[in-house]
Amino acid sequence: MGISCAANACWGRSFASAEERLRSGRRHNSIDVEYYVEYTPHMVVQIVIDKKLLQAADQAARRARSNRSAVVRDALRQHLRRLEIRDKEERDRQGYSRKPQSREETPAWEAEAAWPPG
Repeated sequence: MGISCAANACWGRSFASAEERLRSGRRHNSIDVEYYVEYTPHMVVQIVIDKKLLQAADQAARRARSNRSAVVRDALRQHLRRLEIRDKEERDRQGYSRKPQSREETPAWEAEAAWPPG
């Protein structure tokens, strides 16, 4: 059995070679297992929030059968995703305002966007 770890992952093998199994007498009842485990270390941070928001987070955690930290992590991930989408949409708006779509391009794209297709 060997375990290797690097950065944020561990992997290993918990089985012997066929030759080792034969020497030990384990011919048919042995189980071979390979595994890979990825983990993400968490950092402890302190944040200041008002009492009502804390109570709402605790209530959400209870409803989700989770904990406050998981609720805050999920909310932060969602917020960061929304910010990223908003930034991409703004970049697209700026690009289209610098180079607007021509009248010749419009009908082709309107036909593609029509629903139901037809």
